[in-house]
Amino acid sequence: MKSEVSIKWQGNMSFETEISGHKLTIDAGPEVGGENKGPRPKPFVLLALAGCTGMDVVSMLKKMRVEFDNLEIKVEGDLTEEHPKTFEGMKIIYEFTGSNLPLDKIEKAVHLSETKYCGVSALYKKAIPISTEIRLL
Repeated sequence: MKSEVSIKWQGNMSFETEISGHKLTIDAGPEVGGENKGPRPKPFVLLALAGCTGMDVVSMLKKMRVEFDNLEIKVEGDLTEEHPKTFEGMKIIYEFTGSNLPLDKIEKAVHLSETKYCGVSALYKKAIPISTEIRLL
């Protein structure tokens, strides 16, 4: 199974893509020749991890009949100082809100996502350490 994306140059530092029928523009800031028409590319690396694990966790918790009011997933990435600036580590923070949240089931869902289901996590872990934190609010 092959996955593919393409981007088309829109002038200066701006590129446009269409993913799953959704158009998206990426661009750089004016300090490096861009026009700030869209987000920078590197945060999408973090977003891919948050989205992948988030969908896994929500799916598993539904199967476990765990109800929560809200879930926010933050992924923090530590960038190197020197070029090429790459992520040298990431931390996933799962913030659940709701009443009577079963920590054991939430921990199980997060663990299964990290070790079995999230392909983005599996790929990233080959290159950098990833830590997690679960917060029940």
